[in-house]
Amino acid sequence: MNKKMTVYIIAKMLGVEGAVLLIPAIVAFMYHEKSGIYFLIVGAVLALIYLLLGRKVPENKVIYAKEGLVIVGSAWVLWSLFGALPFFLSGSIPNYIDAFFETVSGFTTTGSTILTNIESLPKGMAFWRSLTHWIGGMGVLVFVMVLTSLDDENSMHLMRAEVPGPEADKLVPKARGTAKILYTMYLILTAAEVVFLMLGGMNLYDALLHSFSTAGTGGFSNRNASVAYYNSAYIDGVITVFMILFGVNFNLYFLLKLKQWKDVVKNEELKGYFGIIAAAVIAITVNISGIYGSLLTAFRYASFQVASIITTTGFCTADFNLWPEFSKTILLSIMVIGACAGSTGGGIKVSRFLILLKSIKQEVKKLLHPKAVTIVKVNGKRVGSDVMRSVYVYFICYILIMMASILVVSLNNFDFSTNFSAVLTTLNNVGPGISLVGPVENFYKFSWLSKLVFCMDMLLGRLEIFPYLLLFSPGLWRRRF
Repeated sequence: MNKKMTVYIIAKMLGVEGAVLLIPAIVAFMYHEKSGIYFLIVGAVLALIYLLLGRKVPENKVIYAKEGLVIVGSAWVLWSLFGALPFFLSGSIPNYIDAFFETVSGFTTTGSTILTNIESLPKGMAFWRSLTHWIGGMGVLVFVMVLTSLDDENSMHLMRAEVPGPEADKLVPKARGTAKILYTMYLILTAAEVVFLMLGGMNLYDALLHSFSTAGTGGFSNRNASVAYYNSAYIDGVITVFMILFGVNFNLYFLLKLKQWKDVVKNEELKGYFGIIAAAVIAITVNISGIYGSLLTAFRYASFQVASIITTTGFCTADFNLWPEFSKTILLSIMVIGACAGSTGGGIKVSRFLILLKSIKQEVKKLLHPKAVTIVKVNGKRVGSDVMRSVYVYFICYILIMMASILVVSLNNFDFSTNFSAVLTTLNNVGPGISLVGPVENFYKFSWLSKLVFCMDMLLGRLEIFPYLLLFSPGLWRRRF
């Protein structure tokens, strides 16, 4: 493994985080908050690391997929470790493990929180908390790639390690060009949401924070009651629409830009994504209509919660913990499915479920017609054996990680619904679960060990397991790889 190049790229990425910390520092000073100094202190430390380790380019610049996975896996942990320091040093979150949990939840766009009084956070800290969602939405490395040259020769290995989904598609030949196109679309959608929210009566600060969280499909709000604080059907509607838009594969927006309408309309994952949303909204609307007294009101709350859960955003306008079991079961089901590959959403991804269902159909056909030649196709293209194998392995790892996490978390002696949904919501980067981790609850009550398990689950879920499996592989650290 090319260790010098790996350290060089990680140091460069930490230098970018140090520069980014200037933004919440400025926000803090604008609101006359002394806590802004802690962003500058951490930023200075990160700048020093960059100057020591990230200035001189190593002679051997070649890296491969294994280095890409190591760099991405390490960078996300380090960004979270340093990103937690302003919370901890300022006393906004006095316990470092809690601060680390909150930061990991931010960067992985999970939205789970240990805070019991969010509105008591200083403005600068709340801004940084939501900004981590926006950065993490497209990915820490993609963000750095847009701002710096990073490593143009090997950047596709890095991008493939971070972009969610069974396959990482290139929009243009160079990875940095792809990253810039993705971020241009990301910026446009974010800016549009800010404008629409301000038209609904939100001030600029609140609109920015909620747009950051929507764009990253994270769900952090600066209000204790989340979006329910505003009690506005208009704001609910705007955020619902944008949550769904950010759950769509960004490659499809690029195709729309190229006016390739047919490719977008025929996309099987997109049709499956909207089909699941429609079915879930209709079923839940009918199921909860008795609670809200009318189908229209029930539709408002059902559509928001469905969009929030399937895109793994985690905002809430209602305590769905009080809904009938049928509705809660649907929400837990779509929590696992998640959004589209290549979106900012988490979960297993609709594309993987499509491949799995088609694989099952293929096996049934083979049983009926043993001599028949059957292949799995998605969007008219044959799914390669390597992709099929990675999907199968991913599902196996997902189940094993979930079982192991539930076992450790059960040491807290909470009820099974709490333990199961807490692991499920962190592994799928959603935010709220049910029971003691419902939409109006938090993760503060869990032990430090459980919080570290949740942090690992959030990171595993966001980077889709494999980078961290590689980090824990003994063979990686041998002299010869």
